[in-house]
Amino acid sequence: MQPLLITGTDRGVGKTWVARALGRSLTAAGRRVVAIKPVDTGCSDATALLEDGALLAAATGQAEPRAALHRFAALMAPALAAEAEGEAIDLDALILRIEALGESADLVLLEGPGGLLSPMTWEWTVVDVARALGASALVVGVDRLGVINHAQLTLSALELAGVAVTGVVLTAPETPDASTGTNAAAIARLGGLTQVATVPRMADPDAAAAQLAEVVGWIDAREG
Repeated sequence: MQPLLITGTDRGVGKTWVARALGRSLTAAGRRVVAIKPVDTGCSDATALLEDGALLAAATGQAEPRAALHRFAALMAPALAAEAEGEAIDLDALILRIEALGESADLVLLEGPGGLLSPMTWEWTVVDVARALGASALVVGVDRLGVINHAQLTLSALELAGVAVTGVVLTAPETPDASTGTNAAAIARLGGLTQVATVPRMADPDAAAAQLAEVVGWIDAREG
């Protein structure tokens, strides 16, 4: 069982939306999916049910985990947020926990915090965790000006780390620009990729899941 890291070219690009929709779609198809947010920041008791980890759990209906494995109050990169609370993330323990949670699953979906080089600790970044878990990566960006550069930087970091790329998903921007609709083909051409898709963002979970049928096919091909 190879985990799938869902990472972003930046924050706010739709990682959680994609992860939730994939979790819902795969679970509806009979797959045993565990969706995990290893670390979340900007957390509080008041927002607990709306945080990424809780939303992922609701999408799959999983019993555990029901929240991010580590939750910090400060809205910062994980290493900074942990330090602000006088804590440190034990990456070895975190990896063992993720592996244990995935033992009874057909697929583990991991939604990484921030981008690939976001520091989990002062020694490890998100891509280091992906490599340690033997995960492949699904890159999420927004179909707007600048995403070509951001996607190429992310793909380069994955290649340097030896992490396989499952595909690239571009979500619809709130305000389209002249590049919208052209970026996916450019990313595919520059990266030599065939698995690049654009999807609209939809609030209804079932409608959102239906939009990612192509991406589910990429995951099935990878698993096969």
